[in-house]
Amino acid sequence: MLDGVSLDQLRTFIAAADEGSFSAAGRRLRRAQSVVSQTLANLEGQLRVKLFDRSGHLPILTDQGRALLADARAVAGNVDLLKARAKSLAGGLEPELSLAVDIMFPDSILTDAVAAFQREFPATLLRFDMESSAVIEPVLEGRCAIGIVGSWALTPPQLTHESLITVSAHTVVAPQHPLATHRGKIPLTALAQHIRITHIDLSDISIGQNLVEVPRVWRLSNLAAKLAFLRAGFGFGGMPMHAIEADLASGALVEITTDDAPAGGRLIEMWAVYRTDSPPGPAGRWFIERLKQAQAPPAQKMPPRLQAGPIVAKTARRRPSSRLKRKRSR
Repeated sequence: MLDGVSLDQLRTFIAAADEGSFSAAGRRLRRAQSVVSQTLANLEGQLRVKLFDRSGHLPILTDQGRALLADARAVAGNVDLLKARAKSLAGGLEPELSLAVDIMFPDSILTDAVAAFQREFPATLLRFDMESSAVIEPVLEGRCAIGIVGSWALTPPQLTHESLITVSAHTVVAPQHPLATHRGKIPLTALAQHIRITHIDLSDISIGQNLVEVPRVWRLSNLAAKLAFLRAGFGFGGMPMHAIEADLASGALVEITTDDAPAGGRLIEMWAVYRTDSPPGPAGRWFIERLKQAQAPPAQKMPPRLQAGPIVAKTARRRPSSRLKRKRSR
């Protein structure tokens, strides 16, 4: 008997419960009251459960009816989602959107975009891979449709990149760190005596000519762990302003200027990258455009001719058997 329960019966049940009367449900469904009454009677017969108490002027949900109403809504909602997803797929919408995101990208902008995306494309599944710098290779290999990475990354010719936002990166130390007492630009000889804390694997990247090398480097791929180490006074390192603004205001961190960075910090452009032969579909295109509309506080948009500093990040998890020939995007 239960196999004969139809979606139409469930929708009629929901309408009657919501409207509070069979006649109102009929108007909502554009059916005669007698049809609504008969449909519900048939449903009760198939379920072997009395859904409405009809003894009064208006039908009232029974305890069993209230218990089954939530299930009816869930079934009807899942069918609606199925239909919406099928319609979207027929129109070329991606069933899944996978993104590799560099940890330097502001969390607030990303989460706002994800929330809006879920409202706009409920039928498309989102998958994320948050990395310290391993963004290029997953996109190049087709494991992620879109990568979000800083302009320090070397992008091979197979990838297209689009500018999103600009973030401001600053070199900081704890106030108790010896470098905090220096005034002006700190020379290499002074930096070499201390530990650089980084989220980039410096042993596996091409170092820019202006990036000062120091003998001791600690790599922490988690930005929160890197921040904790900096606060503890273990060394110096670069952090995006959106992650340290509160620490600078409270005095938990102090900004310093090194020989490899301009005064006032380095402006870094964040890019969306994807395979040129596999451009984003409607959902991916929407996500990129949404990120372009955002702006990372408190940095301002990078002036057209102002370039980010010469930092270079690895393309991550390189396999000896598949080394990539890459060139710097212009």
